[in-house]
This record gives sequence, C-alpha cells and structure tokens, in this order.
Amino acid sequence: MKWCNARSEKEGLTPCYHTSATQTAVYRSGNLDLTNACVKWTANGYRLPTEAEWEKAARGGLSGQRFPWGNTITHSQANYYSHAYYAYDVSPTRNYHPIYGDATSPVGVFAANAYGLYDMAGNVWEWCWDWYDHTWYGKVGASVDDSRGPSGALSSRLLRGGGSDASNAQSSARNNFTPGYANGSFGFRCVRGF
Repeated sequence: MKWCNARSEKEGLTPCYHTSATQTAVYRSGNLDLTNACVKWTANGYRLPTEAEWEKAARGGLSGQRFPWGNTITHSQANYYSHAYYAYDVSPTRNYHPIYGDATSPVGVFAANAYGLYDMAGNVWEWCWDWYDHTWYGKVGASVDDSRGPSGALSSRLLRGGGSDASNAQSSARNNFTPGYANGSFGFRCVRGF
C-alpha cells in the first residue's frame, strides 16, 4: 500500500491509502492495518485490486472456466507444480515447471489472457486489498457490484493466482496470510482508478 502511494505521488497522481478514516494523512510509513474507510476509492492513484477486480481481470472475459483460457492446464500455459491428482491438469510434464523449477518465471513468458494481462494463473500469489473472511461469500456485502470485501481489519488479507499446484492456479482459488508475511512466492500488481 505504501509502495502504491509512493508510485502515485511520483507520477503526480492522488494517493489512495490514508492512515485513518478521516483521509487527511497519506499512508507513507509505519505498519497499519487499514480498513475500507482509509481508502480514497475515487482517487486516480495506484492501489491493490479488490478480490472482485482481481478475479474479473484474471478470467479475461471468460466465465464458468477454471483458467483464463479454459478448463485444463499444462506447463505451456503457466508456471505451477503439476501432478496427476487433478484430471484437468493435463501437462505432459509433471512436478515443477521443466524450465523454471520451483522459481518464479519472468513476466510475459506465457500468453496473455483476453484482456492482455499476463501471469494471472500460476507463478506467484498476488496480494489483494480485501481482508480475508472465510464466510464472506455468504454475506450480503459480497453480492454487491464491485465488492471491497469485509470493512474491518481482520487477521489476514487475500492472495490470488498462485501456482503451487493446478487447483491453486484456478481463477477462483483463494489464499490468505497476515499482511506482514513475505516470501518469494508472493507478489502484487497495481490497479488505477480513472
């Protein structure tokens, strides 16, 4: 969030994240558990995508499919760990990707989805804005257009798109960790309002 704000300010855009619901101080330092009220959603700066935005972008216009290209996956389409457990994992090679092993692959190695976005399946887990609530999709707030997730600070935030195996590379796969957790399998991408 601080990186998104710094990039926004560097490019002369309005930062999205603030230190409190009053939205008077831009979030630049410290470690705060921001809530939905701390975000200026109408700002034109960079921010993390909401879970709803991320999934729409990942699907690339397809609906009812496991992946941005259809219902099966192979190592020619994404960087992930392949094994025969899932019938839709039809890769002729098994285990880690034959080129990248257990490392991340460079951006743009695999084909873009129909929206022109790369690496929305497999490779690394990407942080989303939303706090994680395992019961969220049974709540009224989850059914509104452009849901921003639970409004309060919970213990972990959402991650999407990881490639630990074929099931986690699906457009619908969800993961969660505490916001301060970092490793080589986690990353993020920015979105912007207009």
